This record gives sequence, C-alpha cells and structure tokens, in this order.
Amino acid sequence: MRERWRKMWRGSRYLLLGLPTAMATMMVPPLLAAAVLSTGLGGVGLVLFPRAMARLRRWAEWHRRRAAALLDRQVSARPMTLGEGIRVRWRQVLDDPETRRDVRWVFRHIVTGVPAGMAALFCVGTVVFTVFAAPLWWLFPPDLPLRLLGVFPVTGWGSALALGLAQVGGFAALAYWAVPRLAGFHASRCLAALEPSAEDQLARRVGELAESRAGVLDAHGAELRRIERDLHDGTQARLVAIAMRLGVARESLPDDTGDLADLLREAHEGAEEAMTELRDVIRTMYPPILADRGLLGALAALTVRSGVPAETDLDDLGHLPAAVEAAAYFVVAESLTNAAKHSGATQVRVRITREGGRLLVEVTDNGIGGVDEDRGTGITGIRRRVAALDGTMIVTSPPGGPTAIAVGLPCES
Repeated sequence: MRERWRKMWRGSRYLLLGLPTAMATMMVPPLLAAAVLSTGLGGVGLVLFPRAMARLRRWAEWHRRRAAALLDRQVSARPMTLGEGIRVRWRQVLDDPETRRDVRWVFRHIVTGVPAGMAALFCVGTVVFTVFAAPLWWLFPPDLPLRLLGVFPVTGWGSALALGLAQVGGFAALAYWAVPRLAGFHASRCLAALEPSAEDQLARRVGELAESRAGVLDAHGAELRRIERDLHDGTQARLVAIAMRLGVARESLPDDTGDLADLLREAHEGAEEAMTELRDVIRTMYPPILADRGLLGALAALTVRSGVPAETDLDDLGHLPAAVEAAAYFVVAESLTNAAKHSGATQVRVRITREGGRLLVEVTDNGIGGVDEDRGTGITGIRRRVAALDGTMIVTSPPGGPTAIAVGLPCES
C-alpha cells in the first residue's frame, strides 16, 4: 500500500511538471520551421538550425532522464556536441539519427504529455480544492453555493463534511489508480521515442562487434607473428644447430662403431624431420614471407613458383589484419595447388581487391572443372579457414570448367 501511494506521489509530480513542459514544447515545431525557412535569408538558418537542434537535444535529454528515473531504468548518455564549422554542423545534424528521435519525441511529448498532465491536474487539483473549499462553504453566496460531486450544493456543515469526504475519497481513489498508470505510459512513450529502435540497436551492436573483431584480429595477428618469430629464430635455430652437431658427430665416428653409429644416424634424421615439420607448422600458422614482403609481395612470389602459369591482378590493399593476410595467402596457395594437381589447367588468374571493409580474393582457372569438396581437394580446408574469420566463399566449377573460387574476408581495422 505504501509503495502504491509513493508511486502515485511520484507520478503526480512527474505529470504535473510535464504538463507545462509539454505546453512549452508546442513552440518547438514552429521555431524549427522558422530556423529552416531562414536558410534562404542569407544562410541564417545554417547557423540557427544546428543550434536549435542542440538546444532541443538538451531539452529532450532532460525529459529522458526524468522518464528513466520514474521507471527506475538506466540510460546511457547521448552525444550532445557538434563538430566545428557551419557546414559540418548542418550535415552532422541532418545525418544524425538522434535528430529524428528528438523530433519524434517533440510530437509524442505534446500528444501524451498534455492530456496526461491535464488528467493528473484535474484529479489532484480536485482533491486539494475540496480539502480547502469544503470547510469554507459558508463564504459562498446563498445564490451561488459550493457544489461538490458536480451537482450537490453544500448548505450546512453536515453536507459539507459528507460531500467533501465523498469527493476527496472518490478523486483520491481515481488518482491512486490512474495517475501511476498515466505517468508510466507517458514516461515509456518518451523513452521509446528517444531510444534506438530494435533495428538501430542491432546495427549498432553489429558495428561494435565488427570493431571488436578487428581489434581481436590485430591482436591475433601480432601474436602469430611473435610465435612465428620465436619459433624461427629460437626453436628452429636450435634444431639446426643440433642437427649440424649430430652430422659432424656421424662424420667423426669410425666405420666400426656399430650401434652407436645407428643411434647417431637415427638422432640426426629425427632432428632433420623435426625441422621439416617445424617449418611446415610455421608456414601453416603464419608464412614468414608475409612478414618479410607483405601480402602483395608474398602472392607475387607464390604465383611465380606456381606449377601452372598464373596471371595476377593485385590492387593496393592498404593495411590488413595479419589473420586476414594469412587467410588470403592460403586461399591463393591452396587454389594454385589444386589447379596444378587436379584441374589440368594451363592458365590461372588471381585477382585481389578491397571494397570498403572486405577483401575480395578471386582465383579462376581454365581447367576441367567438376570440383567435388567431398573428394578432399582442399576446398574444405579453404572454406573452414574463411569461415573462421566470418568470411564468405563461393565455388563455381561446372563439369568442363572453368573453376572460379571467390572469397570475401572482413578486413576492417
């Protein structure tokens, strides 16, 4: 019960203060229209309109915080500043989705705030008026007596007490029931007008995820380069030294050492096999040539060594995350290997471009086509590597050829 009365009190304050602000907000549409129309008067509107929208943003934000406090919600602050320069501010206001929300709030605040505030004023005002007027019934002239409950005249203390209690109780009960609901409805409408829609929230979330993914890719690429460098300069160098010492030891042993020579031979061959496997791991993880020459240089070297004559079309790609560079390199490397082993192609064309936030890799050969991923042609491995970066891959390979592999990799940074 106490909580309910507290809500009624808070709702009454909210609506009674919202009534004059809603009436004041009625002046906003004509003022904004005047600011826009004044653009033709020597460009005055170019200055007035952004400033008017900045004032409206603060006005709407104050109401937004009031509504959030009434509903016990947490809201994040909205951007309140504009850029430098008249044209920059004008364009920023027009492109900002918050501008449309502010204008939408103006009309919603007027439409809901005025009726809700009038209803609250009527309920609360009637209770207050009755409390003060009923004891003073005798001050009213006999020909214009005080009337309570709309129609009943007060002619004595008995009727003043009975009708006064009835009117106070009735309108207090009405306020007890209606005011919190009206306040909650108006506050929720206010927040709904100023909060992003579900589509806007999804788009913003996608943008945040894309930005965080770019950061993760950069960190991942830096870590790959560090591991590759440590393995190349540390572990691999030590294995090379061990293999060389074992080789020297084998050469130094007499021919009749028997089991010792076999052990040294096995150790030497094992060290060389470990070096070969380590090089394969390094190339699979992050090819050293990418760190030395970059993606364009690495692809140029790759096509030169290709078993099938390859033509390249490489644009200036700008900065790319290391993981994206590695994925693009392996897409081309595996595609060239497949073309040489399985397609019977005599020509391969590699084209890499960047369109906005995506890196596009296209590899086309003039082979016999008929690629079947179930036969282990390497396409499955490419698809998994591309999918790990949230990329797309399309393989077109009709029987008789040609075969075209088109890969799109997100490369926002």
